[in-house]
Amino acid sequence: MFDLPPPSRRRFLGATSAIGLSGVIGPTGVIGSGTTLSARAADGGGVVPVDWSRLGSYAGADAAGTRVSTVLAGSARYLIGPWYAATYTHYLPDGHIDLRGTDERAVRLPAMAAVAATTALVTGVYDPRTLSAANATVRTRNLIRTLAARHRANNTDAGTRWGGGWQTALWAYYTALSGWLFWDRLDTTARDHLVAMLVWEADRLTTGDSVHLIGTSGDELYMTRRNGTVVTPGDSKAEENSWSAAALSLAASMMPGHPGAARWTRRNAELLLAAAARPADLTGGTTVNGIRLSSWLRGTNIADDGTLENHARLHPLYMVAFDQSLYQGFVFGLANRAAPRAALHNIRRTYAALVDKPFPLPGGGTTPIYRPGSAEIHYPEGNDWGTHFPFYFGNFDLLVSLTGQDRGITPPAAEWERLHNTAQLSLMSRFTDGRTYGAAGENTYYGREHRIGAMAGQSYLTLFLARNATGNRLRWR
Repeated sequence: MFDLPPPSRRRFLGATSAIGLSGVIGPTGVIGSGTTLSARAADGGGVVPVDWSRLGSYAGADAAGTRVSTVLAGSARYLIGPWYAATYTHYLPDGHIDLRGTDERAVRLPAMAAVAATTALVTGVYDPRTLSAANATVRTRNLIRTLAARHRANNTDAGTRWGGGWQTALWAYYTALSGWLFWDRLDTTARDHLVAMLVWEADRLTTGDSVHLIGTSGDELYMTRRNGTVVTPGDSKAEENSWSAAALSLAASMMPGHPGAARWTRRNAELLLAAAARPADLTGGTTVNGIRLSSWLRGTNIADDGTLENHARLHPLYMVAFDQSLYQGFVFGLANRAAPRAALHNIRRTYAALVDKPFPLPGGGTTPIYRPGSAEIHYPEGNDWGTHFPFYFGNFDLLVSLTGQDRGITPPAAEWERLHNTAQLSLMSRFTDGRTYGAAGENTYYGREHRIGAMAGQSYLTLFLARNATGNRLRWR
């Protein structure tokens, strides 16, 4: 375990960490009397910091807020406490922590941990019972600055750099979101690295026909082409499109004056629409964010009934992966802007398929995916990821409720959020360190605790915008 930076970096990090939360985060979760973000001019390559004072506050005292803040507080405490201490034991000669690789385990996991920790710290949700907020701030900053420094936009060492891969836009999104939330606690070098990283990944998604999710050769934008050809059987591209759109949405929100902002904004909407495209979208005259679906779309990723396939099965866990699209409400909201309506495309249809669509049971009869009156989930064709995922669904329920995408659906999403997130709290109650999972079979993903933390952070930020003291700041254009 280590909490202090090496002597060569202690002057900056120590001075900032000594501030801790006093004078930086007020009792209502608003950046307060210290150096305020609202007082800062845009810097770091044109980044406009979050103006927390203009956004107002959110106490998180309502029922859903209490549940989600409890999940976030526990998850952040575990990730930046025991997990960090066991994973990062020394600094490298350049003053960064050792990520111990360049793959998903080495990069995505700490990036998700940073989302949980930064959100908990800047909103006042952080629980300091086992690690002070000041030391948590130092650790979180270590994650952010190291991840950004190791991206290929800032790093020429082929052995330690990451970026330009199938999933790296998502890793960059997590890292840059954490950095944006922590902007006032980062030095100029870390800020410049964050900007270079995010711009590089965003530009990659808007240039070149051979780039993943862009062209018609190589990797695909759609599972099924409009002529009916199934290009990637049992493997919807919905999730990939949504996470790539996330990086574009964040780049456009953080750097609205950047020369690439218009390109990022347009491609963001295109990927959101492609993610949730269904066969019925290929005909008719629907236009969303200036994009005529019937003429722009070249294929589909979900069925007309709102279901989708992944891992060669109808997969509810990937249906709720549209949470990444709905998070755009808070991303643009933090910039005091409206999110593209494309993020809501076909969400209601997919949610209705979770709640209302009947599926046969092995012993006879039928049931929806959401078992009536229960937190139990029915997986019509099985679940290859494990047995316990209540927060995956409770997170999506909350987002659907806050964005009004459950109109006409009974029971409403708020009731399902209560059931699923109460089950999540029950899982967490088994442990004292804030984690969720025990036996490996409950969730076989090696980043299972980090995934909970990242979802909790983004859910809470959505609540912060939706139930803000200044009014609902989730807007769609």
